[in-house]
Amino acid sequence: VQLQASGGGLVQPGGSLRLSCAASGFILDYHAIGWFRQAPGKEREAVSCISSSDGSKYYTDSVKGRFTISRDVADNTVYLQMSSLKPEDTAVYYCAAPRREYYYVRTMGYNYWGQGTQVTVSS
Repeated sequence: VQLQASGGGLVQPGGSLRLSCAASGFILDYHAIGWFRQAPGKEREAVSCISSSDGSKYYTDSVKGRFTISRDVADNTVYLQMSSLKPEDTAVYYCAAPRREYYYVRTMGYNYWGQGTQVTVSS
């Protein structure tokens, strides 16, 4: 079971990035996916999550209207489209999956973690 997060990079304020979370060894149809981020000196926080059962989604307040989470069942991949990026979005972004179809909004409950991808928003 493996999650591969990718798509991070350096972007100017107001720019966009799309993160990908590719799953191998299990089928995303049966697992929720959460995107988390951790900035230096801060706790890891849930950014956006999506359930596999009904497609319901969660966004933390600071990213509502700017980030969009989506699933591609055929590719077994979850995406996080990030727009209007701000310097405070700078962090390492991780994707994770619990052993169930509905998400948690905390790190507890997630059994599988990707390796993280760095997002830096700076001019």
